[in-house]
This record gives sequence, C-alpha cells and structure tokens, in this order.
Amino acid sequence: MIAVDSSVLVDMLFAGPNAAASAQTLSETAQVGPLAISEVALAEICAHGDSETTRKTLASLGFIFLPLTESAAIRAGEMSKRYRKNGGTRSRIIADFLIGAHALMQCDGLVTYDTGFHRDYFKGLKVIVPGEQ
Repeated sequence: MIAVDSSVLVDMLFAGPNAAASAQTLSETAQVGPLAISEVALAEICAHGDSETTRKTLASLGFIFLPLTESAAIRAGEMSKRYRKNGGTRSRIIADFLIGAHALMQCDGLVTYDTGFHRDYFKGLKVIVPGEQ
C-alpha cells in the first residue's frame, strides 16, 4: 500500500500545474498496489473543495482510508521535535510530520513532491515523485 501526500492530490483534483504528472503517477502506482490516504491528508484536501465530492472521487479512484496508528503519531511528534531542535522554521507544520510517519510506519512508500523533507526526516521511506518515473 502506498500513501499519497495531500499536495499531489490537490494538484490532481483541482487542476494544478502538475495535474497530468500526478494523475499518471497515481494510475501507475495503483497498478502495483492500493493507494492510501490518512485523515491528515484527507482534511488538507477537503480544505480545497467540496468534501463530499472529494470523498466520492477518492473512493472511485480506489483509495483506502487508513487512519494513523498511535505509534505513527508518536513518531511524527518526535520528528517534529527533532526538526525544531535542529533550528527548523515554522514552515513545517505537524501535518507534514504526520503524513511522513504514516507513510513510513503504515505503508510501503509515499507519493509526494516534498522529497527532500521526507528523505531527511523519514529515513528508509520509499519516495515516489510524480513525473520522475
């Protein structure tokens, strides 16, 4: 199961500048295994459009809703603390850490545009970047 970052879904669902690459990557990734979305990513996506339409679209695309486990939430908090301790700015919010920890601990990878952050803070996480296959 591969998790999908909200930025990729917002791009695809709301005709962002890389919508075609996002759609193609998600289609190809779905051929390998199911796509997962956490409650954090779902909330971020619903902030951009009609919630019911978004939910139905994700279901039609075969997304599985996979909530965070307690251990993933704890890992996200630990990584956020490390980020701040290392001088990180407030540009990184806890949602970024929750999505990364969810992908690392509960899935087999993450489709995202935010590669540097996820590779730096979630060692071992398979990162899939739309348009780079």
